[in-house]
Amino acid sequence: MIYPPAERQPIVDHLHGQAVPDPYRWLEDPSSPATRSWLAAQDELWRGHAAALAGRDGWRARVAELTGVGTVSPPVWRGERRFFVRRTARQEHAVLYTAGPGQGEQALVDPVEIDPSGLTTLDQWQPGPDGGLLAYQLSRSGDERSELYVMDVGTRRIVDGPIDRCRYAPVAWLPDGKAFFYVRSRRVCLHRLGTPAEQDVVICGTDRSYGLGISHDGRWLTVSAAAGGNDLWLADLAASSPERPALRVIQEGTDAVTAPAVGPDGRLYLLTTMGAPRGRLCVADPARPEPEHWLDLAGPDPEAVIGDFAILGDSVLLVGWTRHAVSEISVHDLATGEPRGQVPLPGLGSAGRMSTRPGGGHEVWFTYTDSVTPGSVHRYDARTGRTTLWAAAPGAAEVPRLSARRIVYPSADGTPVRMLVLARPGTGPRPTILYGYGGFGLSLTPSYSSYILPWVEAGGVFVLAQLRGGGEEGAQWHRAGMLDGKQNVFDDFVAAAERLIADGWTTAAQLAACGESNGGLLVGAAVTQRPDLFAAAVCSAPLLDMVRYERSGLGPSWRSEYGSASDPEQLGWLLGYSPYHRVRDGVDYPATLLTAFGGDSRVDPFHARKMCAAMQGATSGSRPILLRHESDVGHGARATSRAVGLAADMLAFLAAHTGLTALRPGPRDASQSNSQ
Repeated sequence: MIYPPAERQPIVDHLHGQAVPDPYRWLEDPSSPATRSWLAAQDELWRGHAAALAGRDGWRARVAELTGVGTVSPPVWRGERRFFVRRTARQEHAVLYTAGPGQGEQALVDPVEIDPSGLTTLDQWQPGPDGGLLAYQLSRSGDERSELYVMDVGTRRIVDGPIDRCRYAPVAWLPDGKAFFYVRSRRVCLHRLGTPAEQDVVICGTDRSYGLGISHDGRWLTVSAAAGGNDLWLADLAASSPERPALRVIQEGTDAVTAPAVGPDGRLYLLTTMGAPRGRLCVADPARPEPEHWLDLAGPDPEAVIGDFAILGDSVLLVGWTRHAVSEISVHDLATGEPRGQVPLPGLGSAGRMSTRPGGGHEVWFTYTDSVTPGSVHRYDARTGRTTLWAAAPGAAEVPRLSARRIVYPSADGTPVRMLVLARPGTGPRPTILYGYGGFGLSLTPSYSSYILPWVEAGGVFVLAQLRGGGEEGAQWHRAGMLDGKQNVFDDFVAAAERLIADGWTTAAQLAACGESNGGLLVGAAVTQRPDLFAAAVCSAPLLDMVRYERSGLGPSWRSEYGSASDPEQLGWLLGYSPYHRVRDGVDYPATLLTAFGGDSRVDPFHARKMCAAMQGATSGSRPILLRHESDVGHGARATSRAVGLAADMLAFLAAHTGLTALRPGPRDASQSNSQ
C-alpha cells in the first residue's frame, strides 16, 4: 500500500538528560495546511479500503438491528413525578421524558428537536427538589463543553442559561429550588436563578475534578475532589450560608476513594476503600465525620467489590457488589448492617446504580444487562422481597446462542487474571477479538453489545480481558495498573493473547486487539511490544504519545493515573511503554485501524495522527495501517447512526484481516450458558 507522504522532521526534545525524538510533531496542529492535506489523503485512503471490505453493508445492517433494541433508564423521582431517558430504534439520541400522576409521558429534552443535524447531545440532567424545574446540559459536535440550561417543566420554557463551561457538571439543588451548586471551569460555584453566571460565588476555586452531593433536606453539602484517591469535605448549611459554606475536612491527602451521602435518617454514609481495597460501607455522625469515628456497616468482602448502596424505609439497607465483575445486591438491617438476604437478579450479569425516592420508600429501581440481554429496568420491593420488570428495552432483536466462559490465567509476574470468552458452541481456532481497557478503576462487566454479538454470531470469538488498572478486583487491582505499574496492564493483555492461542481458541494469524481511549493506549502498547501476536488491531480515540499527553484535552487531570513527563522518574515510566516512541523501522506491524474524532476534547486526535504516520513510515509488511477520521463527533455520545457506522467499519476491518469471511447467521435465541 502506498501511503501519503509524511515528513520526518529532526525534532528532538532533551528532557531530564534524555533525547526524545518527535518527528511528526507538525501533525499536532490540526489547522496547518500540511496537516489538513495529509488528513485529506488519509481519508481518501481509508475510504478506498473501506469500500472494498467484504460484507461491510451486512455488518452495518446487523449492528443497526441489534442497536434497535434501544435504551431506557431507571426513574429519577421528585415526589410523584418521575424523570427518565429512553431511545427507540427510530431515534438518533435518547430523549428525556417526565410523567406525573394521571399524566402521560411528556418529552422535555429531545436533542434532535433542538438540532436536526444530530450533532447536539444531552450530557447531564438533574431535576429540582419538587420536580418543577430541570437543570440540563447540552454540547455540540462532540466537544463535551456543555452549556447548562434551566427549564420550567410544566411549560418547557427555558428560565435560565445558557451557562457555558459545564462539562458533565454535577448539580446540587438547594431545597427552595431557587439556587444550586454546580461545577464550572473545574471550580465549584453557587448559582442563583436569574443572575448572570459571572456573578456566581466561587465556593472551591482550585482547578480540580469535583463531585457534589446534597442531602434530601438540603442541610448537608458534600464536596469531593479527585486526587490519588479523593479529598472530601462536608458543610452544614444550617450553620453556614450557601455563599460561604463552612467546609469541614473528612479526608485529605490519602489514596483512598470515598463516596459520601447523608441519608434520610440523618446519618453520614461513606463507601470507602480506606483500609479496605475492595471497599466497605461505613456510617458516622455528620457532626463527627472524620475517619476515626466511622463504624463499619457492610463489608469488606474478600472476593467482592462494593460499589453502591440504597436505603429503603427506616430499616432496610441494600448494598451493590461485583464478584469477579458479576453483580450482586445484598439486603441488610439498616441499623446494624446484619445480612438479611439477597435481591433476586435476572441472571449473572450487571446491575446498574440503584435509584430510590429521595425521601425513602420501600422500592428501588436499577438496570440489568448481560451478554445476550438488552438493558432493562427492574424494581425491587422490600415489602415482598420480589424483583419485577419495570421497563423493558423499547425494542427487541433476536440474538445468537452463545456460551460465556470465564478463564483464569497467570500474567507475566504470576498474578491471576480473568477473561470472559464469548463464542458460539464449537471447537477449533477461530478469528478472535481480544478487548481490554485496564485503567482508571473502571470495570469490564457483562453487558449487551451490538458490537460483540454480530462477531460471535458470524463464528468469531470475543474476549473481554479484566486487566489490572481496572476496578474488577478493587482498589489494589487499580493501583497495580497505574503509574509505575502501568506495564502490568500490557503484560496482562499479552498473557491473555498467549493463553487464547495456547488453548486453541485462535492463532496469531486470527487474533485482533481492540480498545478505546485508555484501551487505545493498551492496544498501541500491545502492537508495538508484541506485533507478532496479532493479525489486526483497532485503536480508537487513543492516547499514544505519553510524553505529551498532558498538554491537551483532559490530559492534565490524568497525571495521577499515568504520571508526568515533568518528573524525571515518571518520564522513565512513560517512555518505557509510550506507543508512539516504541515504533521501530522494519517491523511487520499488524493491520491497524486508528480512529479519531475531530470534536474530541478529552483525547486530542493528534495521538492517532502521529501514530498513523509513524507506523506507516516504519512497517515492513504489506498489512495496512489506516486512519479513520470523523469530524463533528467527540469521544463519547453521538447520534446512533454514527455509532452504528463506526462499529460496522471496525468489525468489517477486523473480519477482513483475521479471516472471518462473512457474516454467517447461526441459531438465534436468548440462551446463554456460563461456566467457570
